[in-house]
Amino acid sequence: MGALCGIGAYVSWGLLPLFLKLLVGVPPVQILAHRVLWSVLLLVVIVTVVRGWGAVRTACRSRRTLLLLCASAVLIAVNWLVYIWAVVNGHVLEASLGYFINPLVNVAIGVAVLGERLRPVQMVAVAIAAVGVAVLALSGTGALWISIMLALSFGTYGLVRKVVAVDALAGLTLETALLAPIAAGVLAWAALGGDAPFGAPAFGQSGRIDMLLMTAGVVTALPLLMFAAAARRMKYATLGLFQYIAPSLQFAEAVWLFGEPLRTVHLVTFGLIWAGCALYAVDTLRAAGAVPATAAE
Repeated sequence: MGALCGIGAYVSWGLLPLFLKLLVGVPPVQILAHRVLWSVLLLVVIVTVVRGWGAVRTACRSRRTLLLLCASAVLIAVNWLVYIWAVVNGHVLEASLGYFINPLVNVAIGVAVLGERLRPVQMVAVAIAAVGVAVLALSGTGALWISIMLALSFGTYGLVRKVVAVDALAGLTLETALLAPIAAGVLAWAALGGDAPFGAPAFGQSGRIDMLLMTAGVVTALPLLMFAAAARRMKYATLGLFQYIAPSLQFAEAVWLFGEPLRTVHLVTFGLIWAGCALYAVDTLRAAGAVPATAAE
């Protein structure tokens, strides 16, 4: 059950560009606002069904917890907005690169902030991936800022959520609730200016767009809940290997479905990052006892 939830979560994230491409024409900030508001409504229902309001109330009593959740809410909003912008503007390739880099950014954050130590193989893996990023940066090709923003915002988000004392469901509920007033303000401003596709016949296909925007809550919350369920049932080292499913699917979609140009420098960059990720994954499995030592040598 845990493995199925983990795979389901990462496959859902990997297929997210297909959903967002259906919303091309809707301003990214409005897509984000709908994603927040419909997620809040769904999460309120889920928290009520599972009787999770106790955890939400406990979190609200702690000023430190609320401040940390404000920080994590800003970080996840930035991450979502950059990702949405990247997809609707034809930069899925750079978005997938960001999530390939993310696991190694997490390692770097662990060393720099939490004082964690790297094993020699991990150091080599991070160095190989860093060379890949440098190659793309020096080439001046592609929107590398997208990859860096996605990796850093999600990596820092993970750090904040690691230290905040709240469970996954209560934390996500509070994060979206904190963002909800801003999201409502964005949509109200757009409606007043006549620039809100939701419920506006003048935009054409309004009913279809409305349904897609309302579905954004499920598309946002369901993978996160599946991930939380998987994290409770699986070894974290094993679950960590699943994270490469999402960017792999995004890479395939970018090249084969969306026709984004794949240049030689991209192949070099992705090759180095894939090598770093593979080395890191094998070392992680070996440390967890899932792979014999000789397999990683």
